[in-house]
Amino acid sequence: MIDTSLIADYWDAAAPSFDQEPDHGLRDEHTHRAWDRLLREWLPPSPQDVLDVGCGTGSLSALLARAGHRVTGVDLAPAMVDRAEAKLAAEGLPGRFIVGDAAAPPTGDERYDVVLARHLLWTLPDPEAALRAWVARLRPGGTLLLVEGRWRESDGTGQPYVTGAESLPWNGGVLPDTLAAAVEPLVGDVRVEPLSEHADLWGRQVDDVRYALIARL
Repeated sequence: MIDTSLIADYWDAAAPSFDQEPDHGLRDEHTHRAWDRLLREWLPPSPQDVLDVGCGTGSLSALLARAGHRVTGVDLAPAMVDRAEAKLAAEGLPGRFIVGDAAAPPTGDERYDVVLARHLLWTLPDPEAALRAWVARLRPGGTLLLVEGRWRESDGTGQPYVTGAESLPWNGGVLPDTLAAAVEPLVGDVRVEPLSEHADLWGRQVDDVRYALIARL
């Protein structure tokens, strides 16, 4: 079993430079607009209660809050949560952020209209348990939105990001058919939207598998 403190330490150390990646910081106008457009297409009209699991520095949370949604973000790394809080506060946007395990969000009995996770499942020791936990937090008719992929670096030649990461079930990412098969028994409707060809989302051309899975109860 991976020590979760190692995972938190890794992402704490990554927090200061995290937003330098175009799809993390959304600082480029084209990338910012591309994510904003897709989130508005994927989510029901605002206002919705959205749980952003593995929220990182809060870039997607900020887009959602700006669109009128009520956002709760959860991340294991305190430094990521600090930056997410500061990001929304700097724009005068509402949002609540919690330090905690995104796989089992510490939000009590609260239920949400949308649960969002981006590029998170590959880091989790039990991603299928996380999927069940996220669906359990949805209201009837709610939306599970997963932005995932199978990364170019998953060829086995790179170093694991923390000790033991090579043993994670979906280390390196997860292919859409595998993820869809895990989600379908939990929800009523699933569709997959390929994203690899949308260079504006990533700030560059990519040659690996990237997609969104949108599921509704």
